Amino acid sequence: MAHSLSRRRFLVATAAAAPAIVTAKRTAAQNLVGQGDYQFQYQHAWPQLPDKYHWQTTHNVTVDPDNRLYVIHEGKSNLADHPSIFVFDEDGRFIKAFGEQFQGGGHGLDIRVEDGTPYLYVSAYQHLKTICKLTLDGEVVWQRFAPMKSGRYADGESTNPQGVWGRDRFMPTNFAFLDNGDFLVADGYGAYVVHQYDVDGHWKGFFGGAGDGQGTFNLPHGIWIDRRADSQSIVVADRAHNTLQVFDIDHNYQTTIDGFGLPANIDTHGELMLVPELVARVSLLDANYQSVATLGDDRERVSADSKRAIRSDPRKWQDGKFVHPHDACFDKHGNIIVAEWVATGRVTKLTRV
Repeated sequence: MAHSLSRRRFLVATAAAAPAIVTAKRTAAQNLVGQGDYQFQYQHAWPQLPDKYHWQTTHNVTVDPDNRLYVIHEGKSNLADHPSIFVFDEDGRFIKAFGEQFQGGGHGLDIRVEDGTPYLYVSAYQHLKTICKLTLDGEVVWQRFAPMKSGRYADGESTNPQGVWGRDRFMPTNFAFLDNGDFLVADGYGAYVVHQYDVDGHWKGFFGGAGDGQGTFNLPHGIWIDRRADSQSIVVADRAHNTLQVFDIDHNYQTTIDGFGLPANIDTHGELMLVPELVARVSLLDANYQSVATLGDDRERVSADSKRAIRSDPRKWQDGKFVHPHDACFDKHGNIIVAEWVATGRVTKLTRV
């Protein structure tokens, strides 16, 4: 089995040996979010696209071993020639774009290093219903559709995917990577299960399903391998239950952590866990899953917006506040990049001070 290392695990493994966290000089006049020892200077709309491209609904973010940022958009299916994946250097300058095939359904994005080579993993939902492994230049290594051997999906879901939703449909959202080369895929909008695949993308099994919790889910949108303790855990962002569910590495349910507002995904760096919440905030948790800081909280105002007017009108966005964080990741310095599910897209950088 080839040795594998996820982008986010790479950051955890190197956090202790890395140079001191890059800091911003802190003054009372600077734009800060957070509390106590966990304060960040925010920069909304941090990376910029060249004029020939435009921001769409931003979904997920990840960074590669060189600290370059990758952003995926859901995109629009009627803009088939427009890329869905954009790459920026660590100063936010545009490098390249690709991924036109994910327009209209781009969703999950992560990087795993395999035998020294980083690869990009992409999930797509809506009418696309697929998972793909790409090179960092966008070349397809393999592509998979619904795992029909699981017995969870309607006839034709693998060979003729359409934009049909339901518990018998394949609508993958996010990835997590195991030490043995396997990886997990959360079918967050479809069958509400977590699938396991080998390193070559061959299906091996699943756990979960629709239910009221404690091993079953109501929209298992995000997933992560928590390596901060002596024993590893699988953590699932069970979004519509407003919880994180924790499992051992053999898929056995362990515990539930509540108190979130539609948690969308997970990342870790050192002892910190990062949880973007679709209801207008980002949370930082310690190794015991206790909150140590809340970033950009605008829950009261956004929750009262039943017509989602804030989401579609940037004039209603407030500095230092989030609208709909859909994904977030740490960079190699411990700074945070947040992608929001807003109509015109928004990517914010939080630089730790």
